[in-house]
Amino acid sequence: MNDTELNDMYLEEADLPPDHRSGFVAVVGRPNVGKSTLMNAYLGQKIAIVSEKPQTTRNRLLGILTLEDAQIIFVDTPGIHAPLHKLGEYMVETAVRSIPDADVVLFIVDASAPPRGDDALVADAIREQVAELPVVTALNKVDLLPSPERLNTEAYLDMFQPTAWLPISAVRGDNRDELLELIIAQLPHGPRYYPEDQITDQQTRFIAAELIREAALGRLRHEVPYALAVVVDEFKPRSEDMTYVGATIYVERDSQKGIVIGQGGKTLKDIGKAARTEIEKLADTRVFLELWVKVRPKWRKKEDDLQRLGYANPRR
Repeated sequence: MNDTELNDMYLEEADLPPDHRSGFVAVVGRPNVGKSTLMNAYLGQKIAIVSEKPQTTRNRLLGILTLEDAQIIFVDTPGIHAPLHKLGEYMVETAVRSIPDADVVLFIVDASAPPRGDDALVADAIREQVAELPVVTALNKVDLLPSPERLNTEAYLDMFQPTAWLPISAVRGDNRDELLELIIAQLPHGPRYYPEDQITDQQTRFIAAELIREAALGRLRHEVPYALAVVVDEFKPRSEDMTYVGATIYVERDSQKGIVIGQGGKTLKDIGKAARTEIEKLADTRVFLELWVKVRPKWRKKEDDLQRLGYANPRR
């Protein structure tokens, strides 16, 4: 870093309010409790895919929210659950590893239903990984409750006693701003770690692959969505207003390949059409999207295949 860059950095920090707060917030919970939905809502745009299917999130993903008096770095994580294969083990390890490196832990639960076994796994992981870290519990999905009296508050607070808690709706917005204030209050005083216009640490290719997977999740049923992985092989501009994207959808069996393609290629065309619309927002250009479907038998159970497909944690 040269003298000019150092001066710019110090000037920027000098311009920050004296009580400026910043830090990493590990967003944890069992599958399908609304972690990605909440982070996307705070950022004001989609950087994490969402669906009604559990275990939609598979990777750690940073969402960076810069305000005048704070920079909150959300660490969106896969849902913690009892894994059934190596992919599940990777997802759980990814989530658990995010906890001790955080400044605040945001424990999200589905307060419209009683606690499940996976909720207890999350609570146990937090207890094992942190000692003095503040933990904020968000009792999400109050919009699904017929009345406030049906909120399962005591059951969740008996399972884990947080530093602070609040009932919210990530979708409807109930207490969303108040929850953000609670989180900021728990963050340490500090500088900005990222430029104010940066909202994630992920490359465009990764997000494009996730948008394709999201489109597939919305159109496939049963086991097929869980046996599906997407790799973007090519992502490059062809002109000022056109981007070419070539991607491969991997499944585990020939029968699944047929389902993804559909009769006369209809399902694959529908997936491509939906994904292209979202990728165009990401690329801010028109997109020419080509999709292929290939079989990689039992890839979720094979360490080498997981690494090739981008699911591998670094060794401790």
